[in-house]
Amino acid sequence: MKSPSIQERLAVCTWSLQPSTPEDLVQKIRETGLFKVQLALDPLRESPAVWGETENIFRENGITAVSGMVSCLGEDYSTLESIRLTGGIAPDASWEQNRTNFEESAAIAKKMGLKLVTFHAGFIPEDESHPSFSKMMQRLDEVADIFMSQNVLLGLETGQETAHELSTLLQKLNHPNIGVNFDPANMILYGKGDPVKALHTLAPWIRQIHIKDAKKTEVPGTWGSEVAAGSGDVDWKAFLNTFRHVVYNVNLVMEREQGASRVEDIRKAREVVESSIL
Repeated sequence: MKSPSIQERLAVCTWSLQPSTPEDLVQKIRETGLFKVQLALDPLRESPAVWGETENIFRENGITAVSGMVSCLGEDYSTLESIRLTGGIAPDASWEQNRTNFEESAAIAKKMGLKLVTFHAGFIPEDESHPSFSKMMQRLDEVADIFMSQNVLLGLETGQETAHELSTLLQKLNHPNIGVNFDPANMILYGKGDPVKALHTLAPWIRQIHIKDAKKTEVPGTWGSEVAAGSGDVDWKAFLNTFRHVVYNVNLVMEREQGASRVEDIRKAREVVESSIL
């Protein structure tokens, strides 16, 4: 069977479009020129009165959800230190509710026929003797089991770890249901290395790619800046050429988290991919 073309594997993150309703989302998706999405599952879980018919509305409009995304409670992205303390499943105060949310989200994902859901795990210490290392390993195992019970793969977002640290963690976890959602911009935003080299390291686990760009910080210890694809520090020709050789057969999902021209920026991201890889 012939593999899908690059154009057939392009999608857009629904949260990038800041929709107020499913109907609003459909209109914005159409404006991007794409018909596949990574769907934020939190609105479906939290506001079923508004979002409960999303699957039917997508079907009526020829839109396909290729994956899902869930977030964790209380995440504070204002600084690198704040997200280190509040991100993902690391905080004890929100763990029980997050686990419940994962269970509900996994059930939604299964109902919609999604095969992959991604999330930010949070800070995982490199040093195995760190007090929270074993706790994070146990929680990742538990979350992966929750999604595996629904036949949904769990994808860890790249971010706070270097590619080497993340690959070491994945080898140690050795969980059949955990893969990677590779975001080159996050490597730059967190100052965690070259995205192109990281592709080689993480290739065996990559299940999806985010098309997002960023500029390196000029002040160590602070955030870089997310920018429209093609205007940051990601070398897209090198990145996508490497992608073609070491990963290839996964979806490329456009993500934009800043700025007031989201639809326009998503369209530009699509052009960056198509011009870099054809």
